Amino acid sequence: CISPSFYLGCTDILCCILFILALLGYFAVGILAWSQGDPRKVIYPTDSRGQFCGQAGTPMEKKPFLFYFNILKCASPLVLLEFQCPTTQLCVEKCPDKHLTLVQAKISNKDDQEYYRQYCKDGVDFNKLSPPELLKEGLCPAMLMQSKAFTRRCLPALGTMKGGVVVVGNQTTINVDGVNINATDVLEASKKSNVVVEARQVAMRIFEDYTQSWHWILLGLVIAMLVSLIFIVLLRFLAGVMVWVMIVLVILVIGYGIFHCYMEFAALKGEPGADVTLRDLGLQTDFAIYLQIKQTWLAFMIILAIVEVIIILLLIFLRKRLLIAIALIKEASRAIGHVMSSLFYPLLTFALLAVVIAYWAITAVFLSTSNEQVYKVFNNSECEFSRETCDPKTFNVSNISAQCPDAECLFAFYGGETLYHKYLILLQFYNVFLFFWCANFVTALGQVTLAGAFASYYWAFKKPEDIPAYPIFSSLGRALRYHTGSLAFGSLILSLVQIIRVLLEYLDHKLKGAQNKFAKFLLSCMKCCFWCLEKCIKFLNRNAYIMIAIYGKSFCTSARDAFFLLMRNIIRVAVLDKVTDFLLFLGKLLIVGIVGIFSFFFFSGRIKAVEDAAPSLNYYWVPILTVVVGSYLIAHGFFSVYAMCVDTLFLCFCEDLERNDGSSERPYFMSPELHEILSKTKSAQPVPDYCH
Repeated sequence: CISPSFYLGCTDILCCILFILALLGYFAVGILAWSQGDPRKVIYPTDSRGQFCGQAGTPMEKKPFLFYFNILKCASPLVLLEFQCPTTQLCVEKCPDKHLTLVQAKISNKDDQEYYRQYCKDGVDFNKLSPPELLKEGLCPAMLMQSKAFTRRCLPALGTMKGGVVVVGNQTTINVDGVNINATDVLEASKKSNVVVEARQVAMRIFEDYTQSWHWILLGLVIAMLVSLIFIVLLRFLAGVMVWVMIVLVILVIGYGIFHCYMEFAALKGEPGADVTLRDLGLQTDFAIYLQIKQTWLAFMIILAIVEVIIILLLIFLRKRLLIAIALIKEASRAIGHVMSSLFYPLLTFALLAVVIAYWAITAVFLSTSNEQVYKVFNNSECEFSRETCDPKTFNVSNISAQCPDAECLFAFYGGETLYHKYLILLQFYNVFLFFWCANFVTALGQVTLAGAFASYYWAFKKPEDIPAYPIFSSLGRALRYHTGSLAFGSLILSLVQIIRVLLEYLDHKLKGAQNKFAKFLLSCMKCCFWCLEKCIKFLNRNAYIMIAIYGKSFCTSARDAFFLLMRNIIRVAVLDKVTDFLLFLGKLLIVGIVGIFSFFFFSGRIKAVEDAAPSLNYYWVPILTVVVGSYLIAHGFFSVYAMCVDTLFLCFCEDLERNDGSSERPYFMSPELHEILSKTKSAQPVPDYCH
């Protein structure tokens, strides 16, 4: 018999060296970012002196909210340029809860004076100075408005009376320095003041939800991992039964989803506001609102019904192929039975990916917060130094304060003009690119390790005697020792395509307001083409890694051999391999459906027994979506063992047929069961036998 000869030599050495140098550069970027960055800039709002409101261990620890002296100045167009309101901002213990002017406070009782004093600058002699002096020196605000804390910023508590009249408290107008200001103008200023955090307001609430529910999310992911592991183990011993159970349960779970959507739809009949359409509702940050209208549940019901029909039709049309695919899964179960450690290898992949993601995220946060505090001159009257940078420590004795008495040196934004700050965007880009490269490398390492282990099972003439003692560890050692360069090469190609897709998405975001339809069409075509290219490269890389595991050749040679081998067996690929992938996808769908349904009932508080245990959240869809996505990734990781086993056995089978003829001189390495399974494909589909 003839078995493939394995080349024990380092492959793609240049790419290996390039990958190592790139990793060293990545570590250097991380060290640089950690030395320059300050994550407090993301967590805490910053006052006019650059101090962090609410930061533990500082004088501002008990002052977590940011208060604006004159919120109306935030309506200035300069906010869009400077990303900072041109008014004094202070850290305060709580936001104002009543309307009060400076003049009223001065002539009022001591309680009102003490109340007003906490919204003035530190060290102000509130009793000795008159209101004009306090306002001239910019020591106190002209008035206080009833406010509410939003993302730790005190914004006017605006309401709406009947007829759409905007009010502050119960007043439609407020008096500032003797001028009556419409509450609608305050609304506009409030919106402008929040322009910097408006894009992050949902993210801040989501972050709060994660802090409240992270342990429940972790529990849900652990449950998904246990369910996946149990399912895979049962599939090992009861492959035929478990596949049919999986098919039936998927149909039942989706059917229950359709039934639940219908019940919710029926329950909303006659409810006030339930007939509002999704178009009329528009985009809302509180997604729970969408669940209060009938059209949402109707859309869910239609989508699930379409998915149910598609799955049933595929099962009907592929019923003969299903029997062959189930038999192949049984054969894969035998292989996994001899390489049981492969079931736990996804845990290593998860751990490595977690390290890569954590390193990327931490580095990204430190890079984005590594800018320095920039102070600028803000003034009310004419001043030639307006909007120029300044130093708050020397401002009061500088020439600027002498020429512009009403000018102030206030914190404007985070930035910098050093060489580091000029190339900060390139460092961010490098961080993203290396994230893709490292993540793809970890995935490739997992694929070639599993492929090597299953290939050693297949090419063992006497099973299990000829199988290595530790096939997973042996395969992992070969991959790291000889084929790091090949894995880095394949990962690099895929990462280049992915980073181009990221750039295209960035351009698409920038061109959303553009009117050039041709540019939009061209961009959409490019996005579609690169999406298809990424899928093709992933498919070719996967099969190239299997050939690397079998022969030990370089990446390009292995990719070429895998491609032509698949082309010579294209019908078998379509008939058998893809049907098996469909069955494994149903398994992932089942696990996601089970975990997703339970997480929905738990986080939405619909399980009475554990209603008190469910956390109070802004958006309960946040942990549900996280658990669902995480469950799919976990299930995909475990089922990838079976998928890689099936793909490896399939390529080894095709190689076996081309090298051997089943005679006593050249017997097949495949088991009689596998030969019987794949010979059925010839009778099920009249295909010329390319391999004999």
